[in-house]
Amino acid sequence: MSTEARAAGLPSRSAAPVWTTELRREDDALDTVAEEWDELAARCRTATFFQAAAWQRSWWRHYGRPGALLVVLVRRDGRLVGAGAFMRRRGPFGGLTGLGAGLADYGDVLLDDECADRAAAEFAAALPLTRPWHWLELREVHPEAAMQRVYEHWRGSRRRHEDSLCQYLPAVPMERLLKRVPGKTAQRSRVKLRKIAEAGVRVRSTPLEEVPAALEGLLRLHFQQWQKRGVTAEHRTERFARHLTESTVGLVATGRAAVHQFHLDGELVAVNLLLLCPSFGGLYLYGAHPGLRERLDIAGLLFNAALEETVGADIPVLGLLRGQEPYKQRWRPDRLSNQRLLLGPAGVAPAAAARAG
Repeated sequence: MSTEARAAGLPSRSAAPVWTTELRREDDALDTVAEEWDELAARCRTATFFQAAAWQRSWWRHYGRPGALLVVLVRRDGRLVGAGAFMRRRGPFGGLTGLGAGLADYGDVLLDDECADRAAAEFAAALPLTRPWHWLELREVHPEAAMQRVYEHWRGSRRRHEDSLCQYLPAVPMERLLKRVPGKTAQRSRVKLRKIAEAGVRVRSTPLEEVPAALEGLLRLHFQQWQKRGVTAEHRTERFARHLTESTVGLVATGRAAVHQFHLDGELVAVNLLLLCPSFGGLYLYGAHPGLRERLDIAGLLFNAALEETVGADIPVLGLLRGQEPYKQRWRPDRLSNQRLLLGPAGVAPAAAARAG
């Protein structure tokens, strides 16, 4: 308040907020902003586990290309209210792409709910897409993601395409969920669940210090389970194992993931990785002993544990993530496609736009 206004007893005008943007390109940029990054994620209702600092930092360490990171930061009076991490493309056309490279089921940025629209406008204005061949491509964007606001504020060329189909179920007790399915299917599911209970399967939520060992078991069982049907090639790599372990430890430590172990007759027969955020839980990866299929309903076993964890955490939705595997369809899930967003400079020639696409 000025001296004159204070002396006259006049009301002061609150100062307009100061907005600043910053582009960080150093390889450890995500590490240096990790704490305030997660604080912002907690204030962004659309943030998923894939936008958590633990997941983004781990992915960059194991899959990023040195010198190719770009972190966009938006601040309001010094407080972080917008953030996103991208990787610069190789090749003559350059451009940007989101972190994840097929491992993330949801790509997005972070915007503070209290000022999301203005933060999105500032974020869009800060994107360094100036040359005709510079485009940003972000895959697997949920229709309600924060990045959709940035897309609306973008003043250059933009394209929106359909991407992977994701599926969702209400996180309610199993008996209520079974009301979604036909009577005969529901009855068969009840019989299978009763058989699981009678078999004496012990379900255990893994404490933080045991997560690395549990994930070793998950990958071992995952390979055994799919060895005759073809496992995803990347899941066999050492870097995926390191990324899975590092990111999951960070997520479990902050309540964003749970690892379930299933023992039968004293033997580890299955491990399930469930990712968690305030809006939904997501079944990400599991492994099960091939011989278990002959005794019990594996899908029902793993799904029931994930459902109970999600309901217990008061999370409203259980996501089945990408893919239309038959075991998911028995629950009659709701379907919603992600989107692929492309942002480029204004007035891009058709040929350049085609190359970017």
